[in-house]
Amino acid sequence: MNGRPRVLFLLNGPNRDPVDHIGRRFEAAGLDPDYRWAWQDDFPADPHGYDAMFLSGSPHGAYEDVPFIHREHALVADVVDRGVPVLGVCFGSQMLASALCGRDQVFRRSTCDVGHARLRSTAAACEDRIARHLPPRFPMFVWHNDEVRAEHPDMVILASSDACPNQVWRFRDRPVWGIQGHPEVNPESARQWLEERRPRLARDGADVDALIGDAGDVSAAETLFENFIALVREHRGEATPIG
Repeated sequence: MNGRPRVLFLLNGPNRDPVDHIGRRFEAAGLDPDYRWAWQDDFPADPHGYDAMFLSGSPHGAYEDVPFIHREHALVADVVDRGVPVLGVCFGSQMLASALCGRDQVFRRSTCDVGHARLRSTAAACEDRIARHLPPRFPMFVWHNDEVRAEHPDMVILASSDACPNQVWRFRDRPVWGIQGHPEVNPESARQWLEERRPRLARDGADVDALIGDAGDVSAAETLFENFIALVREHRGEATPIG
């Protein structure tokens, strides 16, 4: 096929620029993100013709009565019905859960879960297309006041932590994944990523300087992105299967 695989990349935050670290990762891997500022109600007139979709984070809650959230819920249902690979991170994971499994699947935590967490992969991860390379224990930066419940029958839990039983999940047998944490926060990106969000992190009780200093190897968590990218290329017919 000609051209790079196109990714509908929904930016759900209040800032259009700079482009998310994940978007740059997609670009470097040969994908073609179509950045749409969903926060400002910027959606494609025709959602067909994309090879994948990505949902970014947001300070909003997926359960809020906000026009762009309603539009995004409907878009998610349409795209997933067509079998397109989809990945959501943080709020993006919560949007997928609420759109596909019900608004009551996302709830407000009593405390913020923030820091460099140690996650545990589940037995189901071993056979999953993007989680198959996760070791039994691995680190990932997490930061969330909202959370996706872990008990829904259509959710396959792939990783959890002591503070959050649903850190990584898949929707049934579809190519749809949610990641609650932030695999993009690695030693190279941590300072910029955390500094850009310093005021909000401080309000949530985080010691930002300590978080920057403690940023370590997250290569295991990054395989979630690498395998998703490989899956998108395979879906487009440009690569061999993962693994």
